[in-house]
Amino acid sequence: MAASPLPSSLLTTGLVFSCIILFIFPAMTESQQTGITRHYQFEIQMTNVTRLCESKSIVTVNGQFPGPKIVAREGDRVVVRVINHASHNITLHWHGVRQLQSAWYDGPAYITQCPIQKGHTYVYNFTIVGQRGTLWWHAHISWLRATVYGPIVILPKRGVPYPFVKPYKEVPIIFGEWWKADTEAVISQALQTGGGPNVSDAYTINGLPGPLYNCSAKDTFKLKVKPGKTYLLRIINAALNDELFFSIANHSLTVVEVDAVYVKPFSTKTLLITPGQTTNALLTTHAQYPGANFFMEARPYVTGQGTFDNSTVAGILEYENPTSFTPSGFNKNLPLYKPTLPALNDTSFATNFTNKLRSLANVNYPANVPQTVDRQFFFTVGLGANPCPQNETCQGPNGTKFSASVNNVSFVLPTTALLQSHFSGKSKGVYRSNFPIMPLMPFNYTGTPPNNTFVINGTEVLVVPFNTSVELVMQDTSILGAESHPLHIHGFNFFVVGRGFGNYNPAKDPAGFNLVDPVERNTIGVPPGGWVAVRFLADNPGVWFMHCHLEVHTSWGLRMAWLVLDGNLPNQKLPPPPSDLPKC
Repeated sequence: MAASPLPSSLLTTGLVFSCIILFIFPAMTESQQTGITRHYQFEIQMTNVTRLCESKSIVTVNGQFPGPKIVAREGDRVVVRVINHASHNITLHWHGVRQLQSAWYDGPAYITQCPIQKGHTYVYNFTIVGQRGTLWWHAHISWLRATVYGPIVILPKRGVPYPFVKPYKEVPIIFGEWWKADTEAVISQALQTGGGPNVSDAYTINGLPGPLYNCSAKDTFKLKVKPGKTYLLRIINAALNDELFFSIANHSLTVVEVDAVYVKPFSTKTLLITPGQTTNALLTTHAQYPGANFFMEARPYVTGQGTFDNSTVAGILEYENPTSFTPSGFNKNLPLYKPTLPALNDTSFATNFTNKLRSLANVNYPANVPQTVDRQFFFTVGLGANPCPQNETCQGPNGTKFSASVNNVSFVLPTTALLQSHFSGKSKGVYRSNFPIMPLMPFNYTGTPPNNTFVINGTEVLVVPFNTSVELVMQDTSILGAESHPLHIHGFNFFVVGRGFGNYNPAKDPAGFNLVDPVERNTIGVPPGGWVAVRFLADNPGVWFMHCHLEVHTSWGLRMAWLVLDGNLPNQKLPPPPSDLPKC
């Protein structure tokens, strides 16, 4: 079984062989299941990194930015030993991994576990079941995921081919954001003042801002390719607060998978990807050496009224010249072409792109869409406000503090993990099981907003029985401005059966639902001033976080939790917690 390749940053002469084994190559042992067990060790540590001609100390895993790649096959068990050497408390989330029978290892702080404190260790232990493609891992506490993230590559079971042409090479493309300031200070100040946080100074591709920023030309990601080859780009949006358009000049991309689920292939010049989402796309290079270089660029898709990082990150696609006998390198004398990206607010493009995503829905990869539903839920998602505390001056709208909510409930993180409280039967004083299944006070969600925009603050969960077939409609609101919200549900994939603009109409809109081949995802953008409908089977007992993947909105409270009860059979019950579960 192949391990993840050795990062070039660690190929230095000073490393001893044992460290290479510990940090890079996963130890592999036989599993009683269909796959093998892969062991990784993640050391959380502070590392000095220089970008944009300024250095700062950031939280990293094993000193790498971005962090190390996890490689597994469908059916493999992954064991990650996390040792925290940093002063920050930490948790890690394995974004998109179903975590069947392993809710204790999902990772969001104060939802499934208490944070790992300095000097402490926690071992994450989960099996990849029924998934193949690209996912990712990241810190899941405060804004630490700004620098603590990395790819998860899930290969098909041995002997099972891709349902598309076999690529010549596979390349991770991870978008991120870079702040010159300490991101923990950025969000801390915003929450204190009630205003919006300072935006990032740059976007990055694989940790590098690229040549369009001042003092950054040397920190440019370069993808070196050969003519007439097909490359699989494993694209991840790890940015904190921005959806992104991505394009490569004079090239097309063929989308073949999103969120570790294969889709019907389609060609596009530009793709859209929200924070939290992943996209696998095939890049077929020109048949002949083009005698040119090509920018690969990403910039934000913007729908809200707040400030944002209005900049562009660029990498360079370089062709190897088959007639040259000199080592390949960047030739400044060649023409350099730039792609044409959609306008910053091009919702029409975003809609058309999203509508092209369809499941394969064939014999090998069926789309098991719930044809009937047991429970229907209607959630409003959007911004709101909290009153300014007495004798304070606040920088939110009209002197208030910014907030965000689901069904006007702004979720307050507890100080004890919800899953532990649920399992031990000691929920009193930790959470209440009365999350509203629809808005308590309906209004014209996308019309003139109500005069009172204050939210309710609380720690409330929504309880559903095991194996409940759920239909959830998420409706954006115009309160403090309509905007797109990428919603992520932990522990489940869901089928996106419908979407539209304006207010959802329960009498008419379900007639247009796609119950045949809807895309299956773990993160979906609720369109600005619109709605999205998803269906899923609540077949995974535990407490599962749902939140906007724009980190600022999560910090403001646009989050909630589902509590899925045990089923009757032994394999339908939440197992007891591991002995090394961190304590609060």
